[in-house]
Amino acid sequence: MHIHILGICGTFMGGLAALARECGHTVTGCDAGVYPPMSEQLRALGIELIEGYDAAQLDIRPDVFVIGNVVSRARLPDGAPKFPLMEAILDAGAPYISGPQWLAENVLRGRHVLAVAGTHGKTSTASMLAWILECAGLTPGFLIGGVPLNFGISARLGEPCEGKPRPFFVIEADEYDTAFFDKRSKFVHYRPRTLVLNNLEFDHADIFDNLAAIERQFQHLLRTVPASGQVIVNAREAALERVLQAGVWSEVAHFGADDSQWRASGEASDFEVLRGGHAAGRVRWTLTGAHNQLNALAAIAAAAHAGVPPEQACAALATFQNVRRRMEVRGCVCGVTVYDDFAHHPTAIRTTVDGLRRQLDAAGRSAERILAIFEPRSNTMRLGAMKERLPWALENAAQAFCYAAHLDWDAAAALAPLGARAAVAHSVDELLQRVLAAARPGDHLLCMSNGGFEHVHERLLEALAAPQ
Repeated sequence: MHIHILGICGTFMGGLAALARECGHTVTGCDAGVYPPMSEQLRALGIELIEGYDAAQLDIRPDVFVIGNVVSRARLPDGAPKFPLMEAILDAGAPYISGPQWLAENVLRGRHVLAVAGTHGKTSTASMLAWILECAGLTPGFLIGGVPLNFGISARLGEPCEGKPRPFFVIEADEYDTAFFDKRSKFVHYRPRTLVLNNLEFDHADIFDNLAAIERQFQHLLRTVPASGQVIVNAREAALERVLQAGVWSEVAHFGADDSQWRASGEASDFEVLRGGHAAGRVRWTLTGAHNQLNALAAIAAAAHAGVPPEQACAALATFQNVRRRMEVRGCVCGVTVYDDFAHHPTAIRTTVDGLRRQLDAAGRSAERILAIFEPRSNTMRLGAMKERLPWALENAAQAFCYAAHLDWDAAAALAPLGARAAVAHSVDELLQRVLAAARPGDHLLCMSNGGFEHVHERLLEALAAPQ
C-alpha cells in the first residue's frame, strides 16, 4: 500500500509514518515548512517529503491520502484555499482517511492497547509504561508524543511475544480533534483495553468551549473500553470523577489518594508503592516532583493490568531516563544552567517551576534563582484563555520572561501582578538581551515552550560562552 500523509512533520503524524514504513508500506508526505527533527528522522527511513500542499500532489495517486488535523478548509485573505491539495482530493473523490482512523485499522486492531489520556503527563506516563513492558520482555509497540530517552524513537511496532502477534501497544491518547471532517477526539479511535486517566482540566480553547465539552469526549472514550478492561483513574481529580459518574462499564482502579488502591509513601525520588494498603515495591530513580510520582503510580498500575508484577515495574523505573524536552539540561556555561521543557499550559508551567525549586531547595541550593523563559505558543495560550493564571504559574520564579511575538493579548498586563519580576519581549533578540542582562552565576534558565522556541536554548548558551 502507498499512503501519502498531509501534515507529516507533526509528532503524531510523523510517528504514524514511521509505523507505516515499518509495516512495509510505501510512505510519502507533505507539510508546510518541512522541518527538523521529524523531517530528518523521516528521510532517514526513506520517506520522501514534499514542501507545501500544492494540488499537483494529487498526481502521486497513492492508495489513500492520510489527513493530519493541521489540514483545514481555511481560505487565505485573497480567497485561495490554504490547503489546495485537500481541495483537489475532495474534487477528485480520491480516497482519504484521518490519521487516528488509519492507525486504528492498520496497527491497533487485535492488539492489547494501553492508552494514556489526560491534560498533563501523557508523554511521560506512556514512556514509563512502555519502558516497564520492555523491561518485562513484552517488547511493546508504542506511539508517543515525545522521544523517550530509553528508546531514542517516538514510535515502533513492537515484537511478537509468547506466540501472539505483537499483542501490546502503548499510545499517548490525545483529546485534540481527529481531523477537519471528524471532530471527535483522537482517542475515541484507539479502543483501549487498559486506559489511564491522569488528570483533566480545561485546554484546547480553539476547539472546546469549556471543561464540560472535554469531559464529554472522555465519556465517549470510556464507552469504548471493554468490560474485561480496566480504567486507571487519578483519585485527586474531581473532573475525572464526574466523567466516571456519567457511566463506566469496566473495572476501575484509583491511584494517588490516601484511600486509593494504588498510592505512594515517601519522597518523589524514593518512594514505596502500596497496592491495597500493602507494600508492592519501591521506586528509586532520578526524577523528582509529585507529578512524576503520580505518573509512575499510573504506569505501574497499567502494567499490572498487562500482567507485570508491581515489584518488577518498580525495578524498571529505576533505569527510566525520562523524555526528551522534560527538564532536559541543554548545557551549563559560566555557572548558568539552561533547561528545555515542553510546559505550555499554566498548570504545567507551575509544576515545572515548582519541581525545580524543590529540587534545588532539597540539595541545599535555596539561594540559586530560577529564571522562567516561556513562550505562550499553544492555541489555548495564543487565544488568551488562561492568561490570568500566568502570575500564579510563575510565582516561584525569581524572574519571568515572556516571548509575546505572536499574541493578540497584552502579555505585560497579564503579568502585571508579578511587578518588576516580569518582562515581555516581542522578538527573540530582545528576549535574549533581557535574559542575559539579568542572568548571573548560579542561575537556572528554564525555557518552556511546546515548539522550537526559535532555538533560544542554543542561542543563550552561545551568548553565555562568548567573551565579554
